[in-house]
Amino acid sequence: MIGRRQSLVRVGAILASFLVILGLVAPPAAAHETVQPYLYVFVTESTVDGRVEVAVEDVAAVLGLDLDGDDARIEKVLRDEADLLRAYVADHLVIGSEGREWDLELGRVDLFREGPGALAFAVVQYRAIVPAGEVTRVLDITFDPFFDEIDGRDGLLLLTGGWEAGLYDRDKEVLVTYSQGNSTQSIDLGGRGEWDNFRSGVTLGVDHIKTGPDHILFILALLLPSVLVFQEAWRPTRGFGSALWRVLKIATFFTIAHSITFTFAGMGWLPLPPSKLVEAIIAASIAAAALHNLRPIFPNREWVLAFAFGLFHGMGFASLVAALDVSQTSQLVSLLGRNVGIEIGQVVVVLLLFPALYLLRRTDAYAPFLTVSSLVLSVVALGWMTERLLEVDLGTDGLVDRFASTPNGYWVAAILTLVAAAIYADAARRDALAPLVPVSQ
Repeated sequence: MIGRRQSLVRVGAILASFLVILGLVAPPAAAHETVQPYLYVFVTESTVDGRVEVAVEDVAAVLGLDLDGDDARIEKVLRDEADLLRAYVADHLVIGSEGREWDLELGRVDLFREGPGALAFAVVQYRAIVPAGEVTRVLDITFDPFFDEIDGRDGLLLLTGGWEAGLYDRDKEVLVTYSQGNSTQSIDLGGRGEWDNFRSGVTLGVDHIKTGPDHILFILALLLPSVLVFQEAWRPTRGFGSALWRVLKIATFFTIAHSITFTFAGMGWLPLPPSKLVEAIIAASIAAAALHNLRPIFPNREWVLAFAFGLFHGMGFASLVAALDVSQTSQLVSLLGRNVGIEIGQVVVVLLLFPALYLLRRTDAYAPFLTVSSLVLSVVALGWMTERLLEVDLGTDGLVDRFASTPNGYWVAAILTLVAAAIYADAARRDALAPLVPVSQ
């Protein structure tokens, strides 16, 4: 009972500290806190127009433009190179219907930044030349800027309009996820609604886990000791049920924590710190969880770490949809869908990794495996933290993507499970399995 009270006190202290940190560092929430292309589509009875927003850092990397300096200089370069940017957008945006592609008129190029410290976006206005001035019920839209050049890049379409023709519910918007391999979609102007927003949110949530190795590595760092119990040293916990319960407890508290900040920040009720600060804290959470495996801070209560850092992971998730130019209802539905998608992604990660960890836990290979894995995770996390804070490229992302991205991650998990099974079988044959330890936590 005392231990449980102490844990609750720790959780309370964590929440209080979290709110203090937010009060110290958080400016007003920015509209776009992730490097993700956005396509705004405004539909009326006879027109289709809108704007494309692409991150300045993507434009610089792919088109080779020098976009360093203050906003005035960046905007001047963008306008001087407007034809190049328009040509790129024209190659990666197609709007049409019934098998016909409509011509696009690309207009003014501007710079958009929500506020100091927020990401900068290049904005290109466009208008589709609709034949006979009629908008059909179904739009076919291809949108794939930087998908080929930047691995893991995805985009978001936001459809709204003035519906004098009754084509669509005036009070609703549609959010559609675009990703590599899913860059062309048909949008039924009369048939889409919040259910479609929810499904698109689920897709983006799953994709965020698939293409977000930082979250995968944090889950891995917490999973490593989940099949153990700390009694002066790490020892294998007794039985599948005990180990699974520890995993479920960790996952549940991580879910509760990031759901709190994910929803509150996404709805604009909680201010978002600058994205690079959130990403740096997420990287630090991986290092803290990994170092905990070497020298436990909360022995047998890893759920405390999961909850504490889950609050910050939730802010990273929330930046996917925070303060977008849509109604609060659409934001809430999309947030719910993304939360479900993220949970699905986390469950898949656990299911892929847990069998190997469970098999290895009683072998003499687990201690060095735990040590080496935790040290590697710490080094990777420190590399990420350095990159985020100093805005330098140490090559950490490319290195991690080789192992954690799909489909490579599936192969790594499969090979690890096969190796673990072989090691377990050998230890059992030699009667060298470690004794089991019951755990009540």
